[in-house]
Amino acid sequence: MEDGTSVPDALPRRAREAQLFGTIVVVGGGCYGSYYTRQLARAERAGAVTWRALVVVDRDPRCAVANLPPAERPSALTIVVSEWMPFFADYLGRAATHPLAHHDDAIVPSPLMPHLMADWLAERVRFRHPLRRVSTQTLASPPDVPWQRAGEDGTHYVSFAEWMCPINCIEPARCPHTKGERSWSLPPALIGYVAGERAAGRPLEGPYVFHCAHRAYGVGMLDVRDILAADRGIAARDSAAVPVSFLVGTASHCHGAVRRILVE
Repeated sequence: MEDGTSVPDALPRRAREAQLFGTIVVVGGGCYGSYYTRQLARAERAGAVTWRALVVVDRDPRCAVANLPPAERPSALTIVVSEWMPFFADYLGRAATHPLAHHDDAIVPSPLMPHLMADWLAERVRFRHPLRRVSTQTLASPPDVPWQRAGEDGTHYVSFAEWMCPINCIEPARCPHTKGERSWSLPPALIGYVAGERAAGRPLEGPYVFHCAHRAYGVGMLDVRDILAADRGIAARDSAAVPVSFLVGTASHCHGAVRRILVE
């Protein structure tokens, strides 16, 4: 699989040691979520990934994951019928209280979901400081990436790709589209962006970037411990009675969503 986009039925011998997770949360049980769930089942059968619990969150009890045939269902699967925001308010809230119990948890995001992790972090600030104004602000300057677009909710979408990427691309070192070396990665690029903003006299904290990294069989995940660390980092800096801005991003190597959260 020279272009890195196909997903093998078996792993090379050197990669067969299973990755161990606590709880894996899949956001959505529809088209994307059912694909990721089936891929996790394949990874589990191949001994590539194992977990204590696999939770799929969807507001529809009859979602596609609920209708998977037994042969395509991974072990320890639970479908939680809920809107995404209330689910994460409860789940991440409990994880923040007991971080060691959730150290090995991970989240499988949906390509079409809102910026849920930034929403949760903003709500945490509002809970800590109910009398302060917490808002999403547009970026003061655009990041240096080939493609970007501002969303209606203030989220800024960025990408190093100006072409359509396949859903199962694992962002290998050799780009399947350009056929050349993938010389870019958004997480370090966002670190550079924040450094540039500060150098230009535009104070910005962070960035708090949740890297959606490929784990197995075309499934990317965010580590819950990184989200909890961001919550602690923001809490350590939002207590002063002066305005402060935080850059929060969810990004793979190639694509991402960033948001500037202002606390006044």
